[in-house]
Amino acid sequence: MSDILKDIQNDLPKGLISSANFEGANIVLYTDDIEFFKDNQGKIKELVNKFKKRVELRADEKLLKSEEETRKLIKDIIPVEAEVTEILFDAQRSIVVIEAKKPGLVIGKEGSILKEVKDQTLWIPEVQRSPAIQSKITENIRAVLYQTNNSRKKFLNSVGKKIYKEWNPEKVEEWIRVTFLGGGRQVGRSCILLQTPQTKILLDCGINVAGKGKEKFPYLDVSEFKINELDAIILSHAHVDHSGLIPYLFKMGYQGPVYMTAPTRDIAALLALDFIGVAHKQASSPLFSSTDIKEMVKHTICLDYNEVTDIAPDMRITLYNAGHALGSSIVHLNIGNGAHNLVYSGDYKFDRTRLLDRAVANFPRLETFITEATYGGKNNLLPSRAEAEEQLLNTLKETIAKGGKVLIPELGLGRAQETMLILEEAMRTNKLPKVPIYIDGMIWDINGIHTAYPDFLNTNIRRDVFQDNNPFVSDMFKRIGSAQERKQVIEGGSCVVLATSGMLQGGASVEYFRHFSQSKDNKICFVCYQGTGSLGRQIQDGIKQIQMNVEGNEENIDVNMEVITIDGLSAHAGRKELLDFINRVQPKPNRIIINHGEQSRCLDLASSLYKLHHIETNVPRNLETIRLR
Repeated sequence: MSDILKDIQNDLPKGLISSANFEGANIVLYTDDIEFFKDNQGKIKELVNKFKKRVELRADEKLLKSEEETRKLIKDIIPVEAEVTEILFDAQRSIVVIEAKKPGLVIGKEGSILKEVKDQTLWIPEVQRSPAIQSKITENIRAVLYQTNNSRKKFLNSVGKKIYKEWNPEKVEEWIRVTFLGGGRQVGRSCILLQTPQTKILLDCGINVAGKGKEKFPYLDVSEFKINELDAIILSHAHVDHSGLIPYLFKMGYQGPVYMTAPTRDIAALLALDFIGVAHKQASSPLFSSTDIKEMVKHTICLDYNEVTDIAPDMRITLYNAGHALGSSIVHLNIGNGAHNLVYSGDYKFDRTRLLDRAVANFPRLETFITEATYGGKNNLLPSRAEAEEQLLNTLKETIAKGGKVLIPELGLGRAQETMLILEEAMRTNKLPKVPIYIDGMIWDINGIHTAYPDFLNTNIRRDVFQDNNPFVSDMFKRIGSAQERKQVIEGGSCVVLATSGMLQGGASVEYFRHFSQSKDNKICFVCYQGTGSLGRQIQDGIKQIQMNVEGNEENIDVNMEVITIDGLSAHAGRKELLDFINRVQPKPNRIIINHGEQSRCLDLASSLYKLHHIETNVPRNLETIRLR
């Protein structure tokens, strides 16, 4: 198996295959024989069964119909009702991407329409959903991935060569260890280095948005982290405390793959662009440029949930739904052909929400589990979501009755969409007086990405999107897109404002806070975690005067508005959910490592889990290494 491409081609009649390439761990065969392309008589399936790898057959580029002719054929074959919005060509890989508002009508019964497109054009058709809300970031990302150059094909082939270079299913790893470069006994800058004698993998690489100086970033200056030795990055989800520093790694010379889900890719790119924008507004130099973000996008390899793939000669991953945010993943790693199975939770929610299904808790094998502990403390007993929603609505009703304004600082990803769904239903069913609900910051763009990937949402929301009953485009919501519109909201009457950032660390929410804070009739309502040191945490803890920089001048802002915290709406698992997850996870782990939580909360959770299950628990500090095997 040292040269799997040759072995596969040797199993086929000579002269049928013109070239063979890797696309990551997948193997793509190109043929210049039209009859073999249209009907390979089960030969490809036999190869898949024999080699236990994904093998795909495509037509050689010289056989393909011209792009102009292919466009015409696609428009003739696909019914108008499918509402095709874009046709993109990846000529180097013989792929045509068809974007449509109704993908099911493009696919046809049992794939009949796609088969007709393939047979008539010889291109391999791929179908993507057009966002119900226009998403410039999704459009730009798709354009980057399918632009007419050979770099994407070469990159994917180089990844495959590295994976199969020393492929040996009999080899057992001598040792496996994890080093915490960030996220140890803290929330923010999550970053874990996973090492075997053969492989170095980075699990997340985030920024602590509330940190100062070096406290903002993972410890990437340690001797064992060398960017040129890094084989792959795995991103659990797009929040900046997990994704924020990945473009910087490309600036520093990383050229390897980043594995994630497709919605995570789109949102991580959007948040990174916003990070640059915030830096410019604060008159500071951004860590990376839009060029570095583009490089990150070019090097992504997107996986669906439950899709198994090799990422190194001795490592295989599967992503599972984490229930935390759109596309968020729990990462299962099979290391050394089953020598050790590690599950990294990222952030997760073990309760069904209005937006997402709850996190998956069943895995093929499991020895070590790395869990978050954001709400792992003894006192982090969150109220039920029904109670939390009732508290939110009562808060809004009280404020509206007094003619006041409510500011809800939001995480643009996940948390904001949950709040929108609560408010949309409450106003539609007259549980809440109809006042303007203003959406400011990145929230609207992220809504668009949600509508592009409804398969990652729970059944109810997915059905609504499919039936053109999309709650995110309700006329109850008014988008704020300029400073003038923001001024009108500030000077206007009673309203609800959802604005980023969620911790008041830059973004539109800070501007609203500055103007709303001095009136006792107004309220600020925190519905997501406030990091230690953030402006949001200071306000939550009761500070009554804030010094803020306004257009270059220091200004003292009195906090007279009422401050409300609603913990039960968090996208993180509360203490009960964390304990429930460990009770239900299958199979039972031999070791649990706790990270992504304030020190007292991590230690509380570790102590409780040890007493309940007699399982080894570890609470590493940053820079500590734990040997797994």
